[in-house]
Amino acid sequence: MTLLSPAKINLSLRILGKRADGFHDLETRLVRLAFGDTVEIERLGDGQKVAFTCSDPTVPSDESNLALRALRAFESRAGRQSSWRVHLEKRIPHGAGLGGGSSNAATVLRAANELCGAPLSQPQLLELAAQIGSDVPCFLLDSVAADGTGRGEIVTPAEFPHQLPLLLIKPPFPIPTPWAYKRWADSKELPGVLYAPQLCPWGAMVNDLERPVFEKHLLLPSLKTWLLDQGEVHAALMSGSGSTMFAVTHSAAQAADLAEKAGAWCGDTSWFQVTHTA
Repeated sequence: MTLLSPAKINLSLRILGKRADGFHDLETRLVRLAFGDTVEIERLGDGQKVAFTCSDPTVPSDESNLALRALRAFESRAGRQSSWRVHLEKRIPHGAGLGGGSSNAATVLRAANELCGAPLSQPQLLELAAQIGSDVPCFLLDSVAADGTGRGEIVTPAEFPHQLPLLLIKPPFPIPTPWAYKRWADSKELPGVLYAPQLCPWGAMVNDLERPVFEKHLLLPSLKTWLLDQGEVHAALMSGSGSTMFAVTHSAAQAADLAEKAGAWCGDTSWFQVTHTA
């Protein structure tokens, strides 16, 4: 099977407080994008070998890779083992807040289950996905958008009749998700930066993790402010724990034009992707 493993953005992310288990309770809306990685997976037959390859040499190829963890978790839960060939064609940057690793894990879970004759039900797959990572379950839903609660792993399909033109911009540094959450409680807002919810036809856009991330990485609040000053931009926000900023434009053509202007503003070291919600 060859499948799209889509990226996501968080149109909203509210942190409600820290939990006893060290995670944070939150409310978030995640929306899948038309852009993403490609996962090739083939069941080779009986055995226990996995031939894993990836187009990005910086992606770990051992058991710490979420896609391989998902495959092992599926085999353990389904009570069967096989030999597999898995190849990831990576387009989603690492440490970007776009859910690349989580999407790969969910795609492998869904594909392995289908290739083995669907021994696990959808609720069982969702339960397994939640054990792998907080963002993994949302990629198993058929809906474009999902509302997440708990630590993000409790997902509910959401109506989303919008197709939003987007420009994604990732500076040349990642943001470790645990680091961003750890700094959230003691972080403060920077003066002159918009943190308040941006009211849009598709809902209020806000991200509580902007506060700690912007304190450390001053390029990001400057980029957000610059994006909001552009006439073609309807709204702009950091996705997840960053470091990707995304801008919603009024048309696809405007997103492409904005990419050229942003390239001149950010310089050649940043990553840009024009896309839209799925």
